[in-house]
Amino acid sequence: MKASPASVLKPQCPSRVVLDRIADKWTALIIQVLANGTQRYAELRRTIGGISQKMLTQTLRSLERDGLVLRKVHPVVPPKVEYSLTRLGRTLIDPLNALCRWSERHLPELQANRGRARSDSQSEIVN
Repeated sequence: MKASPASVLKPQCPSRVVLDRIADKWTALIIQVLANGTQRYAELRRTIGGISQKMLTQTLRSLERDGLVLRKVHPVVPPKVEYSLTRLGRTLIDPLNALCRWSERHLPELQANRGRARSDSQSEIVN
């Protein structure tokens, strides 16, 4: 029996799990930082403002499990752990970089639209 091609539009397709992982805000930011080279955990956390220790750990574990990030533990005391992108992880640099740049470039327009929508909804409540 021939398997059907992957499609994120099909509810049971496992590609939705992949899309969920790579479309995650923290994944995009981690990939952005690791695109510049290997980083230690504390460096990642410092560079990515607003990420909790728990969220960074969970996201790194997921990315490692998916084969997008390599975790290297150096046998020293205290332990030294470094993270880097795998070959597969590096294929996400350009698409996620484009998405991040798009969000920065269009931020003023998006904020203006939200402001107008907020004003419109408040004026509807008053009327």
